[in-house]
Amino acid sequence: MSDEALLQELLDQEKRLVFDRFDNDTAITLGTRIIERARQDNLSIVVEISRGEQRLFYCALEGTSADNEFWVAGKTAVVRRYGHSSFYMGQKARVKGVDFATAQLVDPLKYFPHGGAFPILVRNVGMVGTATVSGLPQAEDHKLVVTVIEELLAELGTGEARPEVWTA
Repeated sequence: MSDEALLQELLDQEKRLVFDRFDNDTAITLGTRIIERARQDNLSIVVEISRGEQRLFYCALEGTSADNEFWVAGKTAVVRRYGHSSFYMGQKARVKGVDFATAQLVDPLKYFPHGGAFPILVRNVGMVGTATVSGLPQAEDHKLVVTVIEELLAELGTGEARPEVWTA
């Protein structure tokens, strides 16, 4: 996949993966599903689901460490600041050939533009939170979050974005 196609696919995910509502129970369900998938595939990950500044779900599987929590915080900070997935922001900087922290004038010890954090988007509202995974290579962290969100939205019967609600 070309760089341009990858960036467009990442933006398309954000347009497509939109909840009709997102409450504590939805957060717990999403986090639990990510953990179930990780256990099924024998993955060592940390998962955090937040709404605003409130952590609604957190789980660290065997084989993870406090370092993963540090990565969760840095990836989540990117999504909260820019409203895009941490993978998109990192890939966008890579394609432009710039250092993310330097180009964005942010502290490189607080903002990690690596895959794994995805915005929780609610129709007619916008971004309300984040879903973050740490423990795998960045593309796999991102894929795990996106795949489970897609599956949950399909089950809930939602997930088709309306262009007037969320644009890149």
